[in-house]
Amino acid sequence: MGAVPAVTSLNQQTTVGVAPAAGRRQMVLLNCELRGLARMSEALEAGLVLSLASDFFSFAAEIVRSHGGEPVTTQHDTLVSVFAQGGPSQSAQQAVRAAQRIQADFPALAEHWRASHGLRTAVAQGLHLGEAVLGVAGPRGLERRIAFGDSVNLAQHMVARARAGEFVMSEAVMGALSVENLDLDADPLPQLELPRRAPIRVYGVLLAGRLDFT
Repeated sequence: MGAVPAVTSLNQQTTVGVAPAAGRRQMVLLNCELRGLARMSEALEAGLVLSLASDFFSFAAEIVRSHGGEPVTTQHDTLVSVFAQGGPSQSAQQAVRAAQRIQADFPALAEHWRASHGLRTAVAQGLHLGEAVLGVAGPRGLERRIAFGDSVNLAQHMVARARAGEFVMSEAVMGALSVENLDLDADPLPQLELPRRAPIRVYGVLLAGRLDFT
């Protein structure tokens, strides 16, 4: 049997420079979920579905990069990104500003898709600040860069809590923000209750007129 490549010893080229393949650190995780495309995918040509998904991932990834973050991976209709530059306050502000920009800019793309393909889509986002492992993992030969840990799960719960067009943040993100340098209108929401853990306070950046689908 040949030698097994030690993927954890490699350096990975990322969107924010070369980073060790394995590392545990504090970071803000931003999950951007495309709502609407998966529901309509059976009625669309397969190539179009994949093309639209790629357009969405590229749209969100470009904004993440421009705010100092790293798009790490995709999970079905969700782009998972991390912000780990500087301390928690800097990471939180970069991530929230990216979420605000995605929230503000996506409606133009959604309108283009509606006019061209009859699709009704929206983006929902979730943010959490915590410790996670960032590195390379996967089946042999299919390794890719991932974020791994309980904080990743909590970010998924945040985006699941968000309605279409809105984004939800954990108390950890809100507590790290410097409101003097950020224009943010976030409302407290009912606490997130999960099995075997204390309730988590969450905050939402909501739409004045909520969309009628989630």
